Amino acid sequence: MKIQDNLNRIKYELPKGVRLVAVSKNQPVEIIEEAYNAGQRIFGESRVQEMTAKSQLLPSDIVWHFIGHVQRNKIRHMAPYVSVIQGVDSFKSLAEVDRQAGRFNRNITCYLQLFIAQEETKFGFTIEECTRMLDEGEWRNLHNITIGGVMGMASNTANEEQVLNEFGKLKQIYDLYKEKYFSQEPEFNTISAGMSGDYHLAIQSGSNMVRIGSTIFGERDYKQ
Repeated sequence: MKIQDNLNRIKYELPKGVRLVAVSKNQPVEIIEEAYNAGQRIFGESRVQEMTAKSQLLPSDIVWHFIGHVQRNKIRHMAPYVSVIQGVDSFKSLAEVDRQAGRFNRNITCYLQLFIAQEETKFGFTIEECTRMLDEGEWRNLHNITIGGVMGMASNTANEEQVLNEFGKLKQIYDLYKEKYFSQEPEFNTISAGMSGDYHLAIQSGSNMVRIGSTIFGERDYKQ
């Protein structure tokens, strides 16, 4: 099935207001161009070097989301062009994004990645860590970033009840943070949750941004 057909099918079934990030990591430029020509503009990558190389070859109106684990020493390489960094899980990372964005006179949107899964392989703030950071308030002095929402990954399990509980927890935290810290910030409006295998459950739990790769592009080639 063609990429355009896959995109059309997914977009048709997404509720109004749910945005699609096409996860293009490990996909060649020509495949991303096919999705671009089908109307997709938001693409997600998890390796800075790969995303940077692609950004130089592809149209400038692509909105690049970095969806991998944030390494502070790599932020400077994506600061000139990245629109959203989804996996921020420490104040030090937020501060470094702010510093690097300032060098290029840019404002970069960041999502707070929360650890909601029952798997040690996942990254993210614990809820306690994130709440403490927001309470301390230093983030309010960072003027080259915008905290745009939260991001989370559920456990890789066939237990739908567990996945729903984890996504539900993310929605509860988002609502709490929106009320307590961001009630006057319309830019704080995103719950990024759900991938190819669980995005229906994520949307059911309140997600308004899904990150989908294999359902659009097919299974990736990890031999690279």
